[in-house]
Amino acid sequence: MTSPRIAFIGAGSTVFMKNIVGDVLQRPALANAHVALMDISEKRLRESQIVFEKLVSSLGVGATHSLHTRQREALTGADFVVVAFQIGGYAPCTVTDFEVPKQWGLRQTIADTLGIGGIMRGLRTVPHLWSICEDMLAVCPDALMLQYVNPMAINTWAIAARYPEIRQVGLCHSVQHTAGELASDLKLPLDRIRYLSAGINHVAFFLKFDEIMDDGSYRDLYPDLRRGYAEGTYPRPESSWNPRCLNKVRYEMMKRLGYFATESSEHFAEYVPWFIKRDRPDLIERFGIPLDEYPRRCVEQIETWKDQIEEYRKQETIEVPNSVEYASEIINSVWTGAPSVIYGNVANAGYIPDLPAGCAVEVACLVDRNGIQPTRVDRLPPQLAAIMQSNINVQRLTVEALLTQNRDHIYHAAMMDPHTGAELDLDQIWAMVDALIEAHGDWLPAWVAGPAKSQVA
Repeated sequence: MTSPRIAFIGAGSTVFMKNIVGDVLQRPALANAHVALMDISEKRLRESQIVFEKLVSSLGVGATHSLHTRQREALTGADFVVVAFQIGGYAPCTVTDFEVPKQWGLRQTIADTLGIGGIMRGLRTVPHLWSICEDMLAVCPDALMLQYVNPMAINTWAIAARYPEIRQVGLCHSVQHTAGELASDLKLPLDRIRYLSAGINHVAFFLKFDEIMDDGSYRDLYPDLRRGYAEGTYPRPESSWNPRCLNKVRYEMMKRLGYFATESSEHFAEYVPWFIKRDRPDLIERFGIPLDEYPRRCVEQIETWKDQIEEYRKQETIEVPNSVEYASEIINSVWTGAPSVIYGNVANAGYIPDLPAGCAVEVACLVDRNGIQPTRVDRLPPQLAAIMQSNINVQRLTVEALLTQNRDHIYHAAMMDPHTGAELDLDQIWAMVDALIEAHGDWLPAWVAGPAKSQVA
């Protein structure tokens, strides 16, 4: 069997590249893959080359690579396209998304999926994803795009709306991470857990969360989770991957909605109107919400990387653990035909009938030589569908703004955001959007520029 060609767009995200490529090269059928590493930063590309070569040496495999600063060149002849970039980076764009809203008292935790930060990131990101689609149609029309970029739901929706012929799946690790955290709280091995999740990216819920018994039957674990939270046993501090944020928000949402959300509490707190309030510092303390978490995390990662790359330069071999990312599993299944099941983000073609057609939904998918085959969830609990719809409203308006180049819909999206609407009035929302558009400048599409709407009669 020949070996696949994998284009990695955004390979300067070296730590993430290491995880994905490390997983890929540990699979026998993929060990001789060619990976085309592409990034706009030659410095970061060279750092990723160092790590790639260490991976190959450490694993003793025959994989090859090439370096590219031109996207189409990297994509030519690709079988798979992994996308992992952040347009505008931590500085200036992420800093802008956090600091400008603070002028109106609007605080965020991650700001990459929903809210005003997610809207702005979507406006910056989608045009670049569309450019990848254009190049794929020209030089690798049958390739499968594995898209790891936030805002995941907005991106997936926008790609499907403009380029439905592109084979794509949006990938996240929230489902598998959360399953592991809950198993840890329950002190059960993860291989004894069976679960079913469905929804939209970052606002999906475990519809089933069961223990596999010795006789092959299943025991519903939700009563244990509810009892443990009521008694104060859960969440266990050691079970949270983020020591600054326990899972109190999600346990509280389980108490109120009946089901556990798959994305972290620091994320989920800013998707709803109930936890981050400028006049309620007691809520921030009670639920342990880490405001400005993402900028703090970025600074720490940048500092850590400076030391890490120097260590990599010195080492002949490096540790290559298995990550929980789905990319290698998908590539292996499509390439070899060996079936697997993953959770992927796809355009809703009746997979969740309770949610709008075309929106991006996150469901279990069968993967084999035929590609990504989403499964159907016949009915969501109505309270879960309602909370998802509040987020879908923002996603729809952001995608509509991009598709029609209608700047008005940017303001409409911000209006409909649950957290923004709970904190700001309409004049404040309009003025904040104007300020963000001005601050981002050329990072946004050219059509966004124009007179400030708050100043137009």
